[in-house]
Amino acid sequence: MAARKKTPKRKTAAKKAPARKTARTKAASSRKTTRQKASKKKAGAKKTATKKARGGKKTNPSALAKKNEKLDTLTVDLIRESATDVYTHIQKKRKPDLSFPIRSLKNVSYSSKRGYFEIGKQRKVRTLTVNTVKSFAQTLRMMGLSKELVETNDFATKRDAYYQSKNWEEARFEEQTESDAVMDDIEAMFSMRGLSREQLRFVPDEHGGAVAGNLIVLDPDRDTGVVERIDCTRFGSGAYSIPSNVEQLSFETNAKFILAIETGGVFQRLQSHKFWQTSRCILVSMAGVPTRATRRFIRKLSDEARIPVYAFVDCDPYGISNIYRTLKVGSGNAAHLSQFFCVPQARFLGVTPQDIIDYELPTHPLHDADIKRAKDALKNDPFFKTHKPWQKAIEQQLAMGVRAEQQSLAKWGLNYVIEEYLPNKLARVQDFLP
Repeated sequence: MAARKKTPKRKTAAKKAPARKTARTKAASSRKTTRQKASKKKAGAKKTATKKARGGKKTNPSALAKKNEKLDTLTVDLIRESATDVYTHIQKKRKPDLSFPIRSLKNVSYSSKRGYFEIGKQRKVRTLTVNTVKSFAQTLRMMGLSKELVETNDFATKRDAYYQSKNWEEARFEEQTESDAVMDDIEAMFSMRGLSREQLRFVPDEHGGAVAGNLIVLDPDRDTGVVERIDCTRFGSGAYSIPSNVEQLSFETNAKFILAIETGGVFQRLQSHKFWQTSRCILVSMAGVPTRATRRFIRKLSDEARIPVYAFVDCDPYGISNIYRTLKVGSGNAAHLSQFFCVPQARFLGVTPQDIIDYELPTHPLHDADIKRAKDALKNDPFFKTHKPWQKAIEQQLAMGVRAEQQSLAKWGLNYVIEEYLPNKLARVQDFLP
């Protein structure tokens, strides 16, 4: 209150001495300007910090929605085009047929330039005859279901589609294996036109892996379009679960890389100790061979945020030739999906055969199945046949006759993987296997 009483006296005094008023006013004005600059600087710093916390790199949800709308239109058009072609053939009294790519490793090629498996030119043709009339009708009905799902903005799992067929009278499926095979055929056929199963609105039954770290996921509500901001740093000891369909997601992040981890145990340790914070990264648990949703999530995130992906898996033929290879380039029987789901920018952080030696890790003998898998990779797998560093690593492991798990690093302490192994490896990214 005393300060408020003095203020008017200063104003009165100022009236009696205009010269001093000017001097004081200039001084006050100068101090005010200084305070304003400091305030703006502070506000700017705060804004920058907030932006970093929310994510330095962003994708546009509205642009993504427009892109998905175009894909929906394309999907309906392609389905209608295929059905019209069948109808036209029948009207002209000619036998219609549908062509599907053969899904096997023998019909696959690997291009270092593209970075993933590509389906070959071999095709199987399903022609409408007396013997194929049921499977032909089932294929068309499944395509019709896809068109309906796109038009109503809905989706179906494999199990849903199987039970839907119970209303198809003579075209119904007796077993889910039959409906799965038809769905796979349709997916392969339309993948040649640039569509994935998710764009056909058929989604996997299982969810993807878990995510923690410097990432905000923007997930629009399917009905209202309202965008939910999911902060992957705020799950406590838990993590964000990747949904079965990730096409509608967009991201904000200032992470430097994505660490894709094979085992849940290692993921939990890194998450609980906030390794993502000290290393400024995003942790993704693959939980073994990564699901389609997990692979698509990693690929989409890496592409949009323009950050690298490092794989951290067990040092055994299965971890190398199944888990890592599937993440990076795809698989033989699903090569038609590689353009959507593989992560060609992924690099192999470890555990490598050389790590077993360098870190003196506890090991287990290779089983006969391990040896067979490793030799098969060297002889038949286009990816490993292309990369000599991988051939050398696999041959080294076969010569050693042993395998090692990620958790074997715990020999040197429970947190050795956080404090020593990963920092040392990340300091030598150029040495990672391709």
